Amino acid sequence: MQREIVALLPRLRRFGRTLTGTREDADDLVQVALERALNHAAQWQPDTRLDSWLFRIMQNAWIDELRSRRRREATFVAEEEGEHVGVDSAAAHQDALAVRQALATLSDEHRAVVALVLVEGLAYKEAAEVLDIPIGTLTSRLARAREALQARLGGMENTA
Repeated sequence: MQREIVALLPRLRRFGRTLTGTREDADDLVQVALERALNHAAQWQPDTRLDSWLFRIMQNAWIDELRSRRRREATFVAEEEGEHVGVDSAAAHQDALAVRQALATLSDEHRAVVALVLVEGLAYKEAAEVLDIPIGTLTSRLARAREALQARLGGMENTA
């Protein structure tokens, strides 16, 4: 199981980044999720997908973190401005920044759906199970999220 988890780390980090919006928060979220997964490894059923199980743990950990932040009325420090020093293409950087900003404007529910289905490539059924929502809810959230992203990013193809 540990080797499989190590192989999933890039996907877990990407999902965490999509949920949280920052590398630092994403790394913290992955660490919390992996601690929970390893502490509760006996709860994973070998005939089920490990990635879906870990995504579910991450989603729940993020919900816990958001609740905790609301109680504390504090947030983590935003990403440092110099994150992309040395990136070759200014246009690619601008596009990536625009996509990240557009994702950040989505609700938590829409961001999670986009991350699981569009970024991680989970089937609708698996993503619905990870988020513990009916598949119809997932499809409607995904449709609304896509519409919102298209509205926010609609001018990108005109800038290239």
